[in-house]
Amino acid sequence: MNEMLYYDLKDANGVAPGLAMQVSRELGRRIVAGHYKEDALIEDEGKLSQRFGVSKSVIREGVKLLVSKGLLEVKRGSGTRVRRRASWALLDDDVLAWHLSVDPKPAFLRQLLDMRQMMEPKAAGWAAQHGTDAQHADIEAAQIRMEDESHSIEDFVVADALFHRAILRAANNEILLSMEGVIFSALLSSIRLTNRDPRENASSIPFHRKVLDAIKARDYTLAEKMMNDHLSDTSQRLESALGETEGGVISNGESRTD
Repeated sequence: MNEMLYYDLKDANGVAPGLAMQVSRELGRRIVAGHYKEDALIEDEGKLSQRFGVSKSVIREGVKLLVSKGLLEVKRGSGTRVRRRASWALLDDDVLAWHLSVDPKPAFLRQLLDMRQMMEPKAAGWAAQHGTDAQHADIEAAQIRMEDESHSIEDFVVADALFHRAILRAANNEILLSMEGVIFSALLSSIRLTNRDPRENASSIPFHRKVLDAIKARDYTLAEKMMNDHLSDTSQRLESALGETEGGVISNGESRTD
């Protein structure tokens, strides 16, 4: 659900992906999940062709897509190898989406939240300062939708993402807006841990309301502070969820490391 929801929030092209893209997505998910380890060779074209039931030319095109995203490298005589994670295009929309199809990785979740804490308070301040009345109305509409959807996790997540997207857009900064995928990935990943009980959704609504009120008041400093407060609460709930089981083992069975 989360991977497709990510594409929906990004207003991705609705045309069904071709065979090469389907192959790249399946291989990409397996790489991100760790089924193919870093520096490991993947199967040759013949075996992949048989596995996916497509021609070798389709496999080559799918591999090229992953090469362009930094996940694979092809060397003549050596085969196709998974590159180290540091070489991946982690802000690529597909790579962010593929992370949503696998168990959440604590370190990656923390890094996504770090990015949100760096970007969103300023975005809220700029939305207060530079946003139009119509853009402020979009933020408020998302807030109202959050309040109406507080008993459904999926609907609440959509409303939450739209709220933050509306703030980014109201900041009227093209470069900042290009980073919205980080926000969506962070929201959709962390919600699987922090809001598993729909009754917990309502606890975050007052934080959003304070951000909205500050933006509507065109108070740059207060909007920045309220967003900082909101993300500090998010950070606390995320850390609690990551460490809630005995021995520092989270619900997907992965050991916690700091």
